[in-house]
Amino acid sequence: MRFLINLFLILFVLFSSSLQAADTGWLKPANTGWMNDNTPRHAQVRLLSSPQENGKIEILLDVQLDEGWKTYWRSPGEGGVAPEIVWSSPVESTDWQWPAPGRFDVAGVSTQGYMGDVVFPITVQSREKLDKLSGTLTLSTCSNVCVLTDYPFELDLTEPAPADFTWAFNQAKGAVPPSSGLVEQTKASFSNEKLIIELQKNANSPWVKPNIFTDVVEGATFGVPVITTSGDSLTATIDVGDDWGGESPDLTGKTISFVVTDGDISQQVSSQIGTFSGAINTNSAGSAISLGQVVLFALLGGLILNLMPCVLPVLAMKLGSILMVPQGEQKTIRRQFLLSSSGILVSFWLLALLMTLLRVGQQAVGWGIQFQNPWFIGFMVLVTALFTANLFGLFEINLGSKANTRLATAGGHGNSGHFWQGVFATLLATPCSAPFLGTAVAFALAAPMEELWLIFTALGVGMSLPWLLIAAFPAIARLLPKPGMWMLKLRAVLGLLMLVSSLWLISLLIPHFGVTVSTVIAIAFLVVLVVLIAIKRGLRAAILPLIVFAVFAGGFVWMTQDQHSGSRALVKDSVNWQPLTEEAITAALADNKRVFIDVTAQWCVTCKANKYNVLLRDDIQQLLSEPDVVALRGDWTKPSPEITAFLQKRGQVAVPFNQIYGPSLAEGEVLSTILDRESLISVMNQAKGAKK
Repeated sequence: MRFLINLFLILFVLFSSSLQAADTGWLKPANTGWMNDNTPRHAQVRLLSSPQENGKIEILLDVQLDEGWKTYWRSPGEGGVAPEIVWSSPVESTDWQWPAPGRFDVAGVSTQGYMGDVVFPITVQSREKLDKLSGTLTLSTCSNVCVLTDYPFELDLTEPAPADFTWAFNQAKGAVPPSSGLVEQTKASFSNEKLIIELQKNANSPWVKPNIFTDVVEGATFGVPVITTSGDSLTATIDVGDDWGGESPDLTGKTISFVVTDGDISQQVSSQIGTFSGAINTNSAGSAISLGQVVLFALLGGLILNLMPCVLPVLAMKLGSILMVPQGEQKTIRRQFLLSSSGILVSFWLLALLMTLLRVGQQAVGWGIQFQNPWFIGFMVLVTALFTANLFGLFEINLGSKANTRLATAGGHGNSGHFWQGVFATLLATPCSAPFLGTAVAFALAAPMEELWLIFTALGVGMSLPWLLIAAFPAIARLLPKPGMWMLKLRAVLGLLMLVSSLWLISLLIPHFGVTVSTVIAIAFLVVLVVLIAIKRGLRAAILPLIVFAVFAGGFVWMTQDQHSGSRALVKDSVNWQPLTEEAITAALADNKRVFIDVTAQWCVTCKANKYNVLLRDDIQQLLSEPDVVALRGDWTKPSPEITAFLQKRGQVAVPFNQIYGPSLAEGEVLSTILDRESLISVMNQAKGAKK
């Protein structure tokens, strides 16, 4: 997110017509003697502001650092100087807000700060009406050497704020650690020159990649925290000394302020320091989930994806490709399935690249979030439409007269078609959630980049296992019947399956473009198919497809109306669903009620399966409608910062997500990805009872 804010600011200055706004432009350090005129300056800064209103002025300070250079957080650690502004204007107070820092070493000294690019939102107060706001920013930057640089600046407050300044300021504030959301319980204690911080994470979710950044306590210096975790519990042990490297002062009774992070989630915490009475564990090797376990989860999760309904059409197409291979040509079968497996692996690597870029840009990351983008859905509609037309025999793409290869066909003998079948299978699998998948992806998205790529590779290998099995033992194909006329009928069935997938994808455009536009697209697609069949095979051959497609069109219209009105549902959802918020959960628990949470999305196939197989059952409907039950639903069909934050707080990156709270389950219990009626009823009954 910080990356996008800075990109927005740069583009705004370069291309906006409002160049006379309250903006200093980029300020660069003057030649300091150790640099010659050809040496690139190590940092540049820029300040933008809003006009003064009720004595308040909002400022964005954007700091861009050259590669290898660092600057410091408000508490730099063992060395360094925090950025500071000395005002020339009559400023009464300054509220400088700090994004979550990182930790790095400078000349063997551990420090806390930032690399690359960082944006600080700052608010100042002045009793006087100011036309100009001036001062000097002092910025300490370090690489192989450390430089302390002054940047005099002046902001013209009579000019308007830059376009979208309020949006950019609020986005910058969003990168500042909040005072809640990650940690539920905090305890700080002091013993034998060691500060011990004990944290309990919210929602019983395990710690993945935690870190702690401490503020200064007068008279004391802190070492690098040694962190151990066990499930949702964390213990940090920090060596304490005094300002002169001697024995530490007694910290008992003082207040410690620090920022705790876990991946991209952070929180500002303050706690009074007490006396520690237990044993101190300095083993830093502890972890809630080992990397080996997560890799195993990824392999199993990828394997189970093959059983999800999303992948069924492509598996059926791959079955068709075996049928088109003359019996006995095991080498051909092996090549085809190896190519499809490579397509799956490459697709997971591309997903890893996408997640990497989103993390660098501090954007929301999760499994299947590309289906929140209407352009991606449109691309998938186009691909499935081409697959459908090809399976119906309406066209073939020849990539060369000699090779006569076919792209994306169920029976092609060329290399590219089989590779793209693997890619397509992966794309169709991403809106499905499988057991073990959420745990693996959640760990990957908060882990170091090399572990993220390892886990996504394991997901790809897991999904490829059935395909690799046939590649290793092509004799499995001999179990299939001999080729015959029935293969043409099978190809038509595969075409119908792909047609259903294409219509389903078109229905996902409804939240973005509306029912009318999506219905017109679906009907136009079906009409074009009928026309092409009539042109290629004659009017008589088009009669049966016309009838079948008309039924499909009617079903699509009914589905879209049912999806948005609920009035035509075969099984009506009678539960009084309320919008999902943290406040609603707190209020329900305060009233001694049970809470059932359902986070879903229109593009999530597993969500649909849970809905029709479990949530719409009569007994579950009655259970969720009982007077002491509050049913909360969150919709992640389109990007939602609120739903994303809700899931991240619980260590989740995918939907469906179901959780139950109650008087006897104040911490909440997360249900299985694939809902089970008996388990749901059991946990709901467990949640009911006298408040503890």
